Amino acid sequence: MPDSRSELLQGTLDLLILRTLDANDAMHGWGIAQRIQVLSREALAVNQGSLYPALHRLEAQGLIEAEWGVSENNRQAKFYRLTRAGRKQLAEETAYWQRFSAAVGLVLKAG
Repeated sequence: MPDSRSELLQGTLDLLILRTLDANDAMHGWGIAQRIQVLSREALAVNQGSLYPALHRLEAQGLIEAEWGVSENNRQAKFYRLTRAGRKQLAEETAYWQRFSAAVGLVLKAG
Protein backbone atom coordinates (compact mmCIF):
# COMPACT_ATOMS: atom_id res chain seq x y z
CA MET A 1 0.00 0.00 0.00
CA PRO A 2 1.40 3.47 -0.85
CA ASP A 3 2.48 5.83 1.89
CA SER A 4 -0.22 8.36 2.78
CA ARG A 5 2.26 11.15 2.01
CA SER A 6 2.74 11.65 -1.69
CA GLU A 7 6.05 12.46 -3.29
CA LEU A 8 5.89 15.67 -5.24
CA LEU A 9 6.00 15.62 -9.02
CA GLN A 10 9.08 17.23 -10.44
CA GLY A 11 8.52 20.97 -10.74
CA THR A 12 5.62 20.99 -8.31
CA LEU A 13 7.74 21.88 -5.30
CA ASP A 14 8.82 25.21 -6.83
CA LEU A 15 5.18 26.17 -7.35
CA LEU A 16 4.24 25.20 -3.79
CA ILE A 17 7.13 27.21 -2.36
CA LEU A 18 6.18 30.27 -4.41
CA ARG A 19 2.54 29.97 -3.34
CA THR A 20 3.47 29.54 0.31
CA LEU A 21 5.67 32.63 0.24
CA ASP A 22 3.01 34.64 -1.62
CA ALA A 23 0.48 33.99 1.14
CA ASN A 24 2.87 34.74 4.00
CA ASP A 25 5.50 37.16 5.13
CA ALA A 26 9.13 36.05 4.94
CA MET A 27 9.57 32.46 6.10
CA HIS A 28 12.49 30.17 6.82
CA GLY A 29 12.84 26.81 5.11
CA TRP A 30 11.47 24.70 7.95
CA GLY A 31 8.42 26.98 8.17
CA ILE A 32 7.79 26.64 4.44
CA ALA A 33 7.94 22.85 4.65
CA GLN A 34 5.61 22.79 7.66
CA ARG A 35 3.11 25.14 5.99
CA ILE A 36 2.94 22.96 2.87
CA GLN A 37 2.39 19.89 5.03
CA VAL A 38 -0.38 21.57 7.05
CA LEU A 39 -2.16 23.02 4.01
CA SER A 40 -2.08 19.63 2.27
CA ARG A 41 -3.64 18.02 5.36
CA GLU A 42 -0.45 16.03 5.90
CA ALA A 43 -0.58 14.55 2.38
CA LEU A 44 2.61 16.29 1.25
CA ALA A 45 5.85 16.11 3.18
CA VAL A 46 8.78 18.13 1.87
CA ASN A 47 12.13 16.71 2.89
CA GLN A 48 15.15 18.91 3.43
CA GLY A 49 17.05 17.16 0.64
CA SER A 50 14.48 18.56 -1.82
CA LEU A 51 13.54 21.81 -0.10
CA TYR A 52 16.89 23.56 0.21
CA PRO A 53 18.09 22.88 -3.34
CA ALA A 54 14.72 24.22 -4.57
CA LEU A 55 15.08 27.35 -2.42
CA HIS A 56 18.61 27.94 -3.73
CA ARG A 57 17.45 27.39 -7.32
CA LEU A 58 14.54 29.84 -6.92
CA GLU A 59 16.87 32.39 -5.34
CA ALA A 60 19.38 32.01 -8.18
CA GLN A 61 16.54 32.58 -10.67
CA GLY A 62 15.55 35.79 -8.88
CA LEU A 63 12.11 34.46 -7.95
CA ILE A 64 12.76 34.69 -4.21
CA GLU A 65 15.22 36.63 -2.08
CA ALA A 66 16.69 35.72 1.28
CA GLU A 67 18.12 37.41 4.32
CA TRP A 68 19.47 36.09 7.58
CA GLY A 69 17.41 36.50 10.72
CA VAL A 70 16.58 34.82 14.01
CA SER A 71 13.93 32.10 14.08
CA GLU A 72 11.29 31.63 16.75
CA ASN A 73 13.63 29.25 18.61
CA ASN A 74 16.45 31.83 18.67
CA ARG A 75 18.53 30.27 15.89
CA GLN A 76 20.05 31.93 12.86
CA ALA A 77 17.98 31.10 9.79
CA LYS A 78 17.62 32.33 6.24
CA PHE A 79 14.24 33.93 5.65
CA TYR A 80 12.82 33.85 2.13
CA ARG A 81 10.48 36.32 0.46
CA LEU A 82 8.84 36.34 -2.97
CA THR A 83 10.14 38.89 -5.50
CA ARG A 84 8.12 40.68 -8.19
CA ALA A 85 9.48 38.17 -10.74
CA GLY A 86 8.41 35.39 -8.38
CA ARG A 87 4.84 36.72 -8.25
CA LYS A 88 4.74 36.78 -12.06
CA GLN A 89 6.10 33.23 -12.25
CA LEU A 90 3.57 32.09 -9.64
CA ALA A 91 0.68 33.49 -11.70
CA GLU A 92 1.94 31.76 -14.85
CA GLU A 93 2.58 28.43 -13.12
CA THR A 94 -0.79 28.53 -11.34
CA ALA A 95 -2.62 29.06 -14.63
CA TYR A 96 -0.67 26.18 -16.18
CA TRP A 97 -1.47 23.81 -13.29
CA GLN A 98 -5.16 24.70 -13.40
CA ARG A 99 -5.29 23.88 -17.11
CA PHE A 100 -3.22 20.73 -16.63
CA SER A 101 -5.28 19.36 -13.72
CA ALA A 102 -8.54 20.09 -15.58
CA ALA A 103 -7.24 18.15 -18.60
CA VAL A 104 -6.19 15.20 -16.43
CA GLY A 105 -9.62 15.28 -14.79
CA LEU A 106 -11.27 15.04 -18.20
CA VAL A 107 -9.20 12.00 -19.13
CA LEU A 108 -9.95 10.31 -15.80
CA LYS A 109 -13.69 10.89 -16.21
CA ALA A 110 -13.66 9.49 -19.76
CA GLY A 111 -11.69 6.38 -18.73
